[in-house]
Order: sequence, then C-alpha cells, then structure tokens
Amino acid sequence: MKYIDEFQNPDLARRLLDEISATVTRPWALMEVCGGQTHSIIRHGIDQLLPSEIELIHGPGCPVCVTPLEMIDKALEIASRPGVIFCSFGDMLRVPGTGRDLFQVRGQGGDVRVVYSPLDALRIAEQNPDREVVFFGIGFETTAPPNAMTVHQARKRNIRNFSLLVSHVRVPPAIDAIMRSPDCRVQGFLAAGHVCSVMGTAEYPDLAQRHQVPIVVTGFEPLDILEGVRRTLLQLERGEHTVENAYQRAVTAEGNPAAQAMLSDVFEITDRAWRGIGVIPDSGWRLSDRYRDHDAEHRFSVEGIVTREPAECRSGEVLQGLLKPNECEAFGTTCTPRSPLGATMVSSEGACAAYYLYRRLDAGTPGPRPAVAARVGSGTPSPATASLEGSPLA
Repeated sequence: MKYIDEFQNPDLARRLLDEISATVTRPWALMEVCGGQTHSIIRHGIDQLLPSEIELIHGPGCPVCVTPLEMIDKALEIASRPGVIFCSFGDMLRVPGTGRDLFQVRGQGGDVRVVYSPLDALRIAEQNPDREVVFFGIGFETTAPPNAMTVHQARKRNIRNFSLLVSHVRVPPAIDAIMRSPDCRVQGFLAAGHVCSVMGTAEYPDLAQRHQVPIVVTGFEPLDILEGVRRTLLQLERGEHTVENAYQRAVTAEGNPAAQAMLSDVFEITDRAWRGIGVIPDSGWRLSDRYRDHDAEHRFSVEGIVTREPAECRSGEVLQGLLKPNECEAFGTTCTPRSPLGATMVSSEGACAAYYLYRRLDAGTPGPRPAVAARVGSGTPSPATASLEGSPLA
C-alpha cells in the first residue's frame, strides 16, 4: 500500500537507527505532540529500539484526552435534557465525567448518537426540526475546519436547531506552555504532520527561536518518526534550533488556505482549559459572534459548570510528559479501558491506552532500553538494530 508499506520497511529502519546511534553523543529528551505518533511509537517499540541516550516524552497530543472535565460535564448535562439529540464521535462516549459518561446517559434514556462526520449531525437536525441537535466538536486544528464548515452550512441553510459544543484547541500555544513550565525537560519536538497540513508551519519558527528548541514536522509511520528523531538529533548535536519539514508528502509551508479561511470566518481564538494542564492563553477556538446562535454552551446556558479532577487519576502528569503511563499506580489495576479513571485510558489516541494495549505486562517499569548502537560501518551489527528482530518492524 503506497505510503504505508514502504514507511514500515525494517531494512530502512535499521539504517536510520544506525545513523541515529552514530549521531548521538549525550542524553536528549524529545516530545511528540500527537496521539497517533504516540501509538505508533509504542506499537512498534520505537522508544525501545532507540539508543538509551534518547528519551521520547509523550505530550498532550490526544484530542479526547485534553478535553477538560468541565466540558465533558457540560456535554453530559446537555445530552440529558429532553428534546435533545446529542451527537459525537464514538471515542467520546466512554470518557468519564463526574460520576458518569455519555454511554450511561444513553442508558438512562438520553438520545446520544454516534456519527462519523459533523455533517451527519447536521442531516439529523434537518430531519428532526422539532428537536435540538448538538454535535460535540473537539480536537486540534485537524478536526476544527470540518466542524466550522458544518456550522457555516447550518447558518447558510437556516437550520436553526443545530448547535456545536466547542472544545477545539491549538497546538503551538501548548508547546509554548510546555516550554515555560519549570518542570520541562523537553529539548526538541516532533510536530504533528496532520496539524501542519492544515495550518502550515508559520507559527513554529518563533517558538523554535524563543525556546531554543528544534521542531521537526513528521508523520506517523515508523520511518517517519525515526527520520524526525534523526533530524531533531542532528540539530541538537550541532546546537541548532530551526523548523524542518520531514513530511513534505503532506505538508507545505502555507498549509491549507481554504481550511484556514473557514476557521477565520466561523471561529475566533480564545483561552482554553486543557485537561490536567489548566488554562492556556489563546490555545483554542470558540464560535465568533456571527455564529453565536449555534453555540451549544450559550444556547443551553451551561457556562457555569465547575468540576474537580479525581485525585487518583494522574492523567494530567501523563499529558504533561511528567509520568509514563506504566509508572502510575492505578495503571492496569484500578484503571483499565473497561473502568477508566481518565480519558488517556479510553481514547484510541491516549498514551495510557497505548501502553495498556501494547505494553501492559510491563506495568510498573518502562520497557528495556537497548544499548547504544555501534557506529555505521563498524562491521558488526549494533545492539539496537539487532533488537529490531523482536520488534513489529521486523
């Protein structure tokens, strides 16, 4: 399959691992800010194949996971009201709010429906003019444009019974907040290719210069990630801090102008709360005044809901890269996909879910790290590339 099989080639992976091992001379900590990249890293054992000097830190890259608890509770409140059809993607239904989730609301009689597109929800609104239809709009810059387009279509077609519960967030302000944290150990970033395919790379050079960190845009397949690591390490070892695009088959510097125009028309930038992190200035979107009639928070008057995270859930530390999932006391015991304490165990892009799916037998300690690979051309196979035989890449 084009752009899949060739980016999982184990021979090319060995070559990249050898180049990485020949480059690294000291410990470095890199962060990926994409749940899809996190799952690829854990699924293929990339973090265990890399030299021991390199640590991959999993950042707040899962859109479901960073949706704050108070927004989940707002969704539960709206979905529980009579006359409402509440629509969402399926991965939000198991995310725990305060005492319940959307599945439980549906079991108690709420009309909660799984859809595959926001346009499906708009169609439901058109077919049910006597009901209020709400779509739960979450995610990063990748899912915001279709949600914006749906609201635009609702206004254009005068579908007044459709509204959007907005919890969209933006990646660059999150990177800025991570770097400003006194606990930050991150020295380089792997930027999410799908985000940059929409927004381009214009917001990243200032971040790289201000915080003196390289930022490499990369994709989601094993070779994409290894190439992103290789380029980031080259910059770190040289003392450089620029933005590189290692995902040119999908990303251009300008991004998608049509999607950006739709975002500018429907949304306006606002402060947003991130689950486990707190409020990050200018890190999200809300509906602009022109489209305020389609704002579910405004329509259902749920702006005042205040919540508190359960003390036993440490997903906030996981999202900030301060804790690996299998270092949490609740991982795999009191917190599982069937009985989750937080969204990171539920979402298909959550770090805890990735560790549970691919590494739950290692609970309590991170998996073994291979020794530093021998330099290219030494004539003997390196421990890192030799260990590839036991990896899904082989």
